[in-house]
Amino acid sequence: MGRAFEVRKVAMAKTQAAKSKVYSKYGKEIYVTAKNGGPDPDTNLSLRRLIEKAKKDQVPAHVVEKAIEKAKGAGGEDYSTARYEGYGPGGCMVIVDCLTDNNNRTITEVRNCFTKTNAKIGAPGAVMHMFEHQAIFSFKGDDDEPVLEALMMADADVTDIEVEDGMVTVFAPHTEFYKVKTALSDAFDDIEFDTEEITFVPQTTTTVSGDDIPLFEKFIDMLNDCDDVQDIYHNAQLDE
Repeated sequence: MGRAFEVRKVAMAKTQAAKSKVYSKYGKEIYVTAKNGGPDPDTNLSLRRLIEKAKKDQVPAHVVEKAIEKAKGAGGEDYSTARYEGYGPGGCMVIVDCLTDNNNRTITEVRNCFTKTNAKIGAPGAVMHMFEHQAIFSFKGDDDEPVLEALMMADADVTDIEVEDGMVTVFAPHTEFYKVKTALSDAFDDIEFDTEEITFVPQTTTTVSGDDIPLFEKFIDMLNDCDDVQDIYHNAQLDE
């Protein structure tokens, strides 16, 4: 890929208020994933990945358990996914993923974030083609050869492997998440993943500078304040 890896998924500050919002978003996503694919993480791999991710983000066990128990019951909320694309301050490309029980409310709130920060919401597919949907794993190491060998032995499909600053980063198609993770865990007993997630990786970056920087930060904060927004991906490189 010819570039150092950087996760461009926006992380919220770990204030108490932000933590509560993070817990709420995980609870909603776990509920929907368990409702749609079954409440057993042994058979619902998406749920298993989500639970592991929640633990890593220090989401309390009772939040996870409550969401799964709720999914086992009849009825409940009817959430659907919604994805919005467009151009943020400075012309950067943005993808906003939501879970909603009211599409009209969600599009109104998301569009408001764009219009109040001189950003432009686009049609479906406006920027998606400039992102790759990938599984990413990063861990300590300085040699990619044994990593590549382990993945080849497991017949795992890999897009790229990078080594930089004592870290190995493996890129793979998002459908290969568990195959790659299992291969790495089996090959290296003491492996600890710094990053293990499925995300959207931009093929190019857009430099955001000057007055667009505070505007971009306001834009992200406004999106994070929307209850229906689950994930934000972008290709902005802040020129600070």
